[in-house]
Amino acid sequence: MKRRDFRLLPLAGVVWVSALVCVCWPEAAWTSGLICAIVAAVLLAVMVVRDRSRDGLDDRRSVGRGGLVAVMLAAAAAAALTVALATPARDSAAASDGRIVEIVGEVASSASIGQDGRLWFEVQTQGIGPPGAATPLSVPVRVGIEPADGFDLGATVRVKGQALATDPGERSALIMFADESAVERSAEGVFAVAAGIRHDFIARSVRLPDPGAGLLPGLAVGDTRAVSTALNDDMRTSGLSHLTAVSGANCAIVVGAVFWLTALCGGGRRARVVLAGAALAGFVVLVTPEPSVIRASVMAGVAMLTILLGRPSAGAGMLALCTVGILIADPWMATTAGFALSVAASGALILLGPPLARGLARWMPQPLAVAISVPLAAQLACGPIIALFAEQQSLVGIAANLLAGPAAPVATVVGLLACLAGPVPFLADLLTASAWLPAAWIATCATVSARLPLAQVALVPGIGSALLVAVLSGCLGVVVCGVRARIDPARRSRRSVVLAVWAHRVSSTVLIVALSLGTAHLVLAGPLARLSAPDGWSIAACDVGQGDALLVRSAGKVALIDTGPDPGALDECLRSLAIDRIDLLVLTHFDLDHVGGVEAVQGRVGTVLHGPAGETDDERLLAHLREGGAALTPAITGLHGTLGEATWRVLWPQRDSAAFPAGNDASVVVEFEGGGVPRSLFLGDLSAAAQRMLLRTSRLTGPFAVVKVAHHGSADQDPGLYEALHPTVAVFSAGVDNDYGHPRAETLALLEATGAHVLRTDRQGRVLLGTNGDELQVWTETDVGGS
Repeated sequence: MKRRDFRLLPLAGVVWVSALVCVCWPEAAWTSGLICAIVAAVLLAVMVVRDRSRDGLDDRRSVGRGGLVAVMLAAAAAAALTVALATPARDSAAASDGRIVEIVGEVASSASIGQDGRLWFEVQTQGIGPPGAATPLSVPVRVGIEPADGFDLGATVRVKGQALATDPGERSALIMFADESAVERSAEGVFAVAAGIRHDFIARSVRLPDPGAGLLPGLAVGDTRAVSTALNDDMRTSGLSHLTAVSGANCAIVVGAVFWLTALCGGGRRARVVLAGAALAGFVVLVTPEPSVIRASVMAGVAMLTILLGRPSAGAGMLALCTVGILIADPWMATTAGFALSVAASGALILLGPPLARGLARWMPQPLAVAISVPLAAQLACGPIIALFAEQQSLVGIAANLLAGPAAPVATVVGLLACLAGPVPFLADLLTASAWLPAAWIATCATVSARLPLAQVALVPGIGSALLVAVLSGCLGVVVCGVRARIDPARRSRRSVVLAVWAHRVSSTVLIVALSLGTAHLVLAGPLARLSAPDGWSIAACDVGQGDALLVRSAGKVALIDTGPDPGALDECLRSLAIDRIDLLVLTHFDLDHVGGVEAVQGRVGTVLHGPAGETDDERLLAHLREGGAALTPAITGLHGTLGEATWRVLWPQRDSAAFPAGNDASVVVEFEGGGVPRSLFLGDLSAAAQRMLLRTSRLTGPFAVVKVAHHGSADQDPGLYEALHPTVAVFSAGVDNDYGHPRAETLALLEATGAHVLRTDRQGRVLLGTNGDELQVWTETDVGGS
């Protein structure tokens, strides 16, 4: 087996670090670039002098190492220089932060629908300034407009709206929320041809039935606008999201298909390379040659060509050179997750794929081992990167990719043939319908696998989670590759053999411990938690961190008051209490710490009782719940109903109140009583002013058995309200060591002064309450005191 050349990998690492530092701290770009350039020049001069004065193998090796260091510094200087030259224009654009501006420029990316319902794309500006007075300036700007046609790659557009400066490190200098937008000049030349082909194919695709209709344009031409939110979430959960847009997988499919067809026709290696390159270039134009597509095509092209040419040993070096070239041309790629995932996946295909396949072949047939090694290598390499920014890790990704992966090349290739067959409508329709079949299979695989128990595991995104996933991925790779089994003592030193054996043993031990801990957690949070939960509870305060998620249960019917900030935390609480359906969901208001966990109950809600929606995102959240089968009811004072054998009534907000608009002070306040539920009041996030008005208009009188204290126990409370309520128990829902200092000491003292027993989710975890005759029973996860 040929030894792989890793000498260029440090070059890519140094340039990546340089680009990352310079784009995050652009004021340091000139300084770091000059330092690197000067040191590189000095080092080259020293090497030239030494090379003339000495000879010998050791000296030549020393010169070679010095030359590599000089190249590293020179490349780092080049990346810094790119940032330094672009910084003045970006600073000029940042001066428009918060202003209404007008930009004129050329669309530089494909368009996609964002979570806010806007059509988002990137514009390379030609001018920017106050409306009607734009001055020449060239920077990338991310633009969001109301969905419209004509905003294709290469089109010149004029957009007016509010501009917001981005944080250092982001590729776009500004983000613009457009109020007005117009196409000044449509795309021309090859871009116009590609746009026409793409639009025709999309129109044919969306006429087909779901589930494949929306996914097919994404698989074939990278247009994800027809992919529903639910399917997009399922694709992410199942680890198939790389198929919903143009990624390295799509580019690799094109390269591989052309290689295979050329070989089938008797073409030589040179013809295969040339035709594959031409096909890849045409594919990039068709799906819009935006930076992410170019990056994916370069990475996939390098990975596939090195393997197909029988030179995997050179793949790492070629990948490093491509990475360096991309980072020098566009240093802001260093901060994008997509670029990091592309590099990691391509490198995994080159470096990890073969040893993983050999290791798996010890336990299964060689073809199956090769098939599994591809998604496994990508999962091991990309997992730590995903853990930096994503809250979940897919546990079904490898299996889902094995099932859906074979269909992706068929959908992509047949879909592209359908695009090319556009001038012959009958043939284009036939090919589009044929491509729909594998697209529907992929969508079905995503939906089914995402619904499996334990399809994903929740993690707190950040460096800690990334390190944890990296350790586990590394250990799994060592065990699967079978390092211990492949040791040849005759060719290795005794020390190397011992280290390899210990690496295998340590990795196995780490995996066993992790698997044991994970299994224990699942059992404790699942079956045992359900067994340990008392049957007599009627009110539960879930421990969801800094947020609210409270349950009320009567005669088998369940109400959920807010969802907390995290779907994973809410789902764990619901599973531990054996709750599969929410009959009444009360969304007191639309702050993230009260509605962020909605996805945990999506499709399982009967009725939604909600506060006033103040923004478009609020309306979109309600529409999403309606799509899941929920009936929507705006909450106003006086509304009432039943939950099992209990009754509930809304005490706040007042209808169309100008004094208390949508937000904290318009939180839904609801009272429950009867049917085994102790008299209880849930105060949302009301401030003291709204609490005083609530007390005045609702004529509240105590005692109440349970009161959920407003706004997580902030200092903004009205003592008169709590004196009137005279609660037996005061529940504070807050996160451990939260940044707000909730609950505040003065609020705790206020409730204790009323005679209330304080219960806190940040101290006692999940809190359960119920009745036993006239007694109020309390169960908590820990015995830590409430004050």
